[in-house]
Amino acid sequence: MAQEVRGVIAPGKDEPVRVETIVVPDPGPGEAVVRIQACGVCHTDLHYKQGGISDDFPFLLGHEAAGVVESVGEGVTDVAPGDFVILNWRAVCGQCRACLRGRPQYCFNTHNAKQRMTLTDGTELSPALGIGAFAEKTLVAAGQCTKVDPSVSPQVAGLLGCGVMAGIGAAINTGNVGRGDTVAVIGCGGVGDAAIAGSNLAGAARIIAVDIDDRKLEKARTMGATHTVNSRETDAVEAIRELTGGFGADVVIEAVGRPETYKQAFYARDLAGTVVLVGVPTPEMKLELPLLDVFGRGGALKSSWYGDCLPSRDFPMLIDLHLQGRLDLEAFVTETIELTDVEKAFERMHHGDVLRSVVVL
Repeated sequence: MAQEVRGVIAPGKDEPVRVETIVVPDPGPGEAVVRIQACGVCHTDLHYKQGGISDDFPFLLGHEAAGVVESVGEGVTDVAPGDFVILNWRAVCGQCRACLRGRPQYCFNTHNAKQRMTLTDGTELSPALGIGAFAEKTLVAAGQCTKVDPSVSPQVAGLLGCGVMAGIGAAINTGNVGRGDTVAVIGCGGVGDAAIAGSNLAGAARIIAVDIDDRKLEKARTMGATHTVNSRETDAVEAIRELTGGFGADVVIEAVGRPETYKQAFYARDLAGTVVLVGVPTPEMKLELPLLDVFGRGGALKSSWYGDCLPSRDFPMLIDLHLQGRLDLEAFVTETIELTDVEKAFERMHHGDVLRSVVVL
């Protein structure tokens, strides 16, 4: 039978979020109901609230989550009731051209639950990134559930569902950061700090953190940055070049998503170096670069989708590293909050007061 639970919805563009009663149907074929234990407050949720992703209101917000599988539908074999899982928004299909070429991390046909969760009056909800986890329970495609070691804290495990995975993956999977590399990370929010942590894991010799907020730069050092640059006070490109013998960094990760900072990344890399765009731009943004510079500097200009991760491969590995004490996921959690505090958490995020607020249920 369908269940009624509490959940946080965005009713309309720029309207305050509110807690409502959500109706969660029984799982159909290929679906699962997950009891949410924790969900991070991600900037993407704020984009949904502001209408920056689509106008398919009302949205059931939240996607950076971990919890326990409560029930599964027909044909589900990869997870079972009682499994502790991290939710992901890349449920690979196994049949598209990317999957068939052995590149499931680029799956072009990822899928969500077919049924919709609703309000009690029958109004259909649009789950953020196909998940909708600011709720006591949610309905997802079973492929969106990745089983991990249950001894990990839910409030840190869920962070791999989006921001932390995006940043670590931008460094390791997309940027291919290796031992001895020099890396610059522009933008030191949650994703940027995760890129710093990922670069540190990969053995980078020098990691340069760039931001306009000294508070964020101080935090970046605790994540593994060896040098910091306040780009409000110093030219970021010149500073990065000075710290790399005049050459520029081997890999520059842009975690802001703006044309100005992308140009900084482009000119701050070494010849034949790599730029990784993991910051999310808005639709109206345009980039202009001299084509001769694009040709003459060589190397690679990449964008990183979800850290080019494969959840079934990357989530368990990163959880294991955390449990071994080699990846401090706790450092990303600034505060734990309740469902009723999500609107205030968006305000603190906007002012740069938190790295991550995490809803604990």
